[in-house]
Amino acid sequence: MKNLLKSFTAAFCLLLSTAAAAQEGVIVYEAKMNMHRNLPKEREAMKAMIPEFSVSKQALTFNANTSLYKRMVDEEEEAAQMSSAGGGVRFSMRTASGELYLQPGESKRVSQRDFNGKKYLIQDSLTVLPWKFGTETKTILGYSCKQATYFDERRKQTVVAWYTEKLRPFLGPESYGSLPGGILEIDVNNGERVIKALQVDLRPLKKNELLEPTKGEKITEQQYQALLTEQMEQMRRNGGTIIRN
Repeated sequence: MKNLLKSFTAAFCLLLSTAAAAQEGVIVYEAKMNMHRNLPKEREAMKAMIPEFSVSKQALTFNANTSLYKRMVDEEEEAAQMSSAGGGVRFSMRTASGELYLQPGESKRVSQRDFNGKKYLIQDSLTVLPWKFGTETKTILGYSCKQATYFDERRKQTVVAWYTEKLRPFLGPESYGSLPGGILEIDVNNGERVIKALQVDLRPLKKNELLEPTKGEKITEQQYQALLTEQMEQMRRNGGTIIRN
């Protein structure tokens, strides 16, 4: 693993020698999750109680060396994300929240997450995903994009990414940014969840616009996942439904 991370860092530094590396700005994404597809058969009746899609907007702020991915909060959207349905049945969703700070040259990943009204801070190394490069191309927001795919063994998900070499390498939404260009679209399981760029704004960043998150209780990824598992078990025991992205 250490050798892989060294190779990752060396590749990042090499790719940063391109003109695209000098860019900085903000990419706005729309994250759209199909909530009906995640419902088990015994919960089919809930389709009439919840919207088919959960939609949110995310912002990826970046410069030559770092990036910060976080949700763009909208009051109307927040009100729609959590609701109560008739008959006392409630549903909960895990949507993108908190902040994700990446510094590829140092193989650094800092995630700030909100859970049950409390902030947690998780710091670890970047993960290089096992991408397979395809030959297909398409244009997104005027950028010519190439295709890359990989299969997530743990989640049993097929992920398709579209990236452009006109934006700097190792740049993308969530933890997907390990390609030789900026990612403008992610498709998980053929439309189950789609993250697509709505706007690419190349501009000088404002002061304090790109800062590493520092607030929150420091825990490991394993500890955080244990918290989520415990919460899901409680929801199941209480008769609720959890829809995960």
